[in-house]
Amino acid sequence: MNTRMTMLALSLALATTSTLASDDRDHATSCFSDFKPMIGDVGTATLPESAPYRLASPKVSQMTIVARDPSQASRFDSGNYDMHTANETGPDTGRYLFTVYETDRAGIQRTDLRTMLTTTIWASPAAAPALDSHVAFDASRWTPWGSFLTAEESWNDAGQPVSIYGRLFEVTNPLADPADIRMVHRDIIPRVSHEGLAFDKHKNLYFIDERNGSFIFKYVPADQHARNGDQYFAAGQTFVLRVGDGSVKEAAGQFTWVPLTTANGTPLPGTLVVTDANGVRGIDGRATPKLAEFLGTAFDRPEDLEIKTYGDSNRQVLFVATTTNHKVFAIDLARNTVSLYASRNTIDLATGLPVGNTFANPDNLAIDADGNIYIVEDQPGGVEDVWFTVDKDGDGVAEGVAKWASLSTKGAESTGLYFDRTRPDVAYINVQHPDSGVDRTIMLLAPRHCGKQARHHD
Repeated sequence: MNTRMTMLALSLALATTSTLASDDRDHATSCFSDFKPMIGDVGTATLPESAPYRLASPKVSQMTIVARDPSQASRFDSGNYDMHTANETGPDTGRYLFTVYETDRAGIQRTDLRTMLTTTIWASPAAAPALDSHVAFDASRWTPWGSFLTAEESWNDAGQPVSIYGRLFEVTNPLADPADIRMVHRDIIPRVSHEGLAFDKHKNLYFIDERNGSFIFKYVPADQHARNGDQYFAAGQTFVLRVGDGSVKEAAGQFTWVPLTTANGTPLPGTLVVTDANGVRGIDGRATPKLAEFLGTAFDRPEDLEIKTYGDSNRQVLFVATTTNHKVFAIDLARNTVSLYASRNTIDLATGLPVGNTFANPDNLAIDADGNIYIVEDQPGGVEDVWFTVDKDGDGVAEGVAKWASLSTKGAESTGLYFDRTRPDVAYINVQHPDSGVDRTIMLLAPRHCGKQARHHD
């Protein structure tokens, strides 16, 4: 396929995707979707760390809005910036950007996007392995009732000493002064190595265990009209995803949700319940779905999650990045089917050929104002890419992927791509663990005349 034909196909696909993804049929396409797909690697340290991305669109600009001080002279900041979210509802919607530290002494920082001042609003009292430590915060998700969720990407295997980690936490008052922040462990959720979190339109919460041969879960609150986390997490049922009979790893096809608890959250007989060194009990979410009675379908390193709503149908699809085998899956929550959304066999829209090993280790996912899905690789700076995907018929199988951005920073990877809910011309992405020690939050700016914003599709 020649370049002109490739670009024509991409343009048609983008136009169709915009129509399918939107609840607002008359708005313009995404500010970030007008670009020519890139080919090749950016190379290590070929760009300044303050503006480290090669971008497919010359109309998109970049700037550092947060840069870590490795000496931590002004505030606690242990680095390894991970996922983003903003205050998506409530007072001053969209004013504050949150990210977390994926370190042995985890924490949460909040950036005021009006003043560009960044504050550490909460930090663990101690570093691992202290009993009052918190580690490897990864997830960042705003809740339907206006609070902030994060969780630890750390859990033990069966037969090892029970970890104190693998916990999901809620900051119930994330806009408060740091001295008043209330951080609560929601222990009704099974213990796993957390990464992605996502809510559907019924306020069900989806989460994963980030390990080879692990699982995808759903929590259904007993009170779907909960006005706060105390009500939401007071009672609810947890399930694990089973595709077919559960015997085939990373299978596609019809699925069911297999219950692990009663409707009020009590572990079912036969589940593996553990007690950690702090005396906290919970279901072992890694070991239990390997038992025949609770068998889930295993995926190799499921990581991030995003939910997309399709047009007027309100059909929702949960997208899951699975890193080890270079795949992204689409879980249709209305049709109860799983499909392989993107892999190394997906067409590279820059060449017309299967993308092959140019596409590696999909880790983070993001969704823009028009419902376009982006895939962020977990690779070293110099070869790491962010991919734009096209599914023009909405069947959960991407017709193509296009290289949208590439990171050059030595020793780093990109995390936390997040499209601003209040401004369709703004996105944020973190540069994590560079050799320099200066983690960064980069703001991406597209042309502001691209059209009015669509409702985000979560």
